[in-house]
Amino acid sequence: MKLDLSRRAAWLRERMDEPDCDPQKLRRTYAQFGVINALVSGWRRIYIRDLRPGLSPVVPRTLLDIGCGGGDVPFRLAHWARQDGLKLDITAIDADERAVAYASARPAHPQVRFRQALSSDLVREDRHFDFITSNHLLHHLTAEELTILLQDSEQLCRELVIHNDIERSALAYAAFRTGTAWVFPGSFIHEDGLLSIRRSYAQAELAALAPPGWVARRQFPFRNLLTYRPHA
Repeated sequence: MKLDLSRRAAWLRERMDEPDCDPQKLRRTYAQFGVINALVSGWRRIYIRDLRPGLSPVVPRTLLDIGCGGGDVPFRLAHWARQDGLKLDITAIDADERAVAYASARPAHPQVRFRQALSSDLVREDRHFDFITSNHLLHHLTAEELTILLQDSEQLCRELVIHNDIERSALAYAAFRTGTAWVFPGSFIHEDGLLSIRRSYAQAELAALAPPGWVARRQFPFRNLLTYRPHA
């Protein structure tokens, strides 16, 4: 039977989200996220185009990364900023204590701090950040959770929010299925990646859900960027 990718499969659940999933496979998955994100997530382009122009070598700027997983994205952003002589302090949060434990056990970076928390916790603490990012988070959320995340992002952010996620398409599914079948053994990357694509939004779907002030646009390859500027 041909797989129908014309509609979002929101009922599917990724294995790594299950509290009793294999812990060794989960750790390997976190470790392999760095490779996947370097290949397809496009954060280097986003950093150069959207984040770096707002950074300063003198005035420290702050960034909140929501749903940080294994921590590879905040580590990369901090590394690039430091390499460019720019001051960027990053707070990286995840609701899953397993992700925070893994990320916190990695070699430390002085500009990155990990914490188990929800974005709503930081709203209650009246925290504010210059930039907010997330990677592969939106497709994990229910409709209610997505609404809360976007509301929290608006309250927490001073300058720019970038939620970076997969765009669902038959081509993305076929490319990921072929490209990862034998490359990431002993983890959930292949299985969960295919489920992630089926759970993710088409660009038009995300644009239709976006509140006023938010912009949904595509980025190659197979990416949705949902962005918000408080003063736009």
